[in-house]
Amino acid sequence: MRSGDTASLQRLLERRKEELASLIEIGKALTSCLEIHDILETIMKQVERLIRPKAWSLLLVDLKSGDLVFEIAVSPVGEQLQGYRLERGKGIAGWVALHGKPLLIPDVSKDTRFAVQIDESMSFTTRSIVCVPMKIKEQVIGVIELINSLEEVDFDEGDIMLVSAIADFAAIALDNARNYERISELVITDDLSGLYNSRHFGTLLENELNRTRRYKEKISLVFLDLDHFKSINDRYGHLVGSRMLAEFGKLIGSHIRSSDKAARYGGDEFAIILPHTGKEQAVVMAENLLEVMKNTRFMSDDKKVLQLSASFGVATYPDDADSGAELVRAADIAMYKAKEGGRGTVRGV
Repeated sequence: MRSGDTASLQRLLERRKEELASLIEIGKALTSCLEIHDILETIMKQVERLIRPKAWSLLLVDLKSGDLVFEIAVSPVGEQLQGYRLERGKGIAGWVALHGKPLLIPDVSKDTRFAVQIDESMSFTTRSIVCVPMKIKEQVIGVIELINSLEEVDFDEGDIMLVSAIADFAAIALDNARNYERISELVITDDLSGLYNSRHFGTLLENELNRTRRYKEKISLVFLDLDHFKSINDRYGHLVGSRMLAEFGKLIGSHIRSSDKAARYGGDEFAIILPHTGKEQAVVMAENLLEVMKNTRFMSDDKKVLQLSASFGVATYPDDADSGAELVRAADIAMYKAKEGGRGTVRGV
């Protein structure tokens, strides 16, 4: 065997060794972590190590709109691309998502499917692309896109095969992580209201209190009980009552901050954890929610308008309590004072 052939074989063996090592790392990621973003980053780092693109992206299909969303983007314009949306069918990635087939484009300037507008808006120049679909049961859930070889060597069919194999791993990892998230949500979510359940509420409160103590901040707890809700169940039936609890859960969810945590505490009682919030702000939030309730039209099955109101109690750590149990007790007492004071009101400790 000539020395040139020996060197070529040696390079091939080294390449295969690297590929095997990367696949082992990906396998470890699949079995050791269920955090979606961490898994995808691990997988894409192996792609970067093996193929050395100048830029690469992982785009996921938005299940509601069908658009492709840049989940991870590593490039000189990566920050601008993060969260950028691409219509399915638009551009190389959009075409791959729509047709479920990989593409190898040595020169994008000669391909009419390339969306040059993205390059223009990002002040970036794309020369060549490898793009492969991520599939679960023949359904495309995302794409992996590599742009411009770092070594200025054209992508080839071997790159397509390797990235396609890794895309299969990524799709499995993503599907497993999403299933885990769905199961986890079922465990901690109240079936009726869609809010957190009372069992998980205790964990949330302790976690937020620990954070509050660490940073020496304030945290408030709002307890509320629906007024005369039993009469609605008695008059219109439990199906109407259950539907109203579900609608009220959505109402709460849409009128609190993303950092707030709302739970159905039991029956027609609800609790809202307000991190970084003092008593005055918490009372204002409760008053606003009460006003929204009064202006919301709830309907019975026979189209009668039903009025919902609630009695609110507000307590704040560390002003009113030293522990989670004391904070719950203080907010509960304040809520009962609101009921005794005529209902449909907000009371602080």
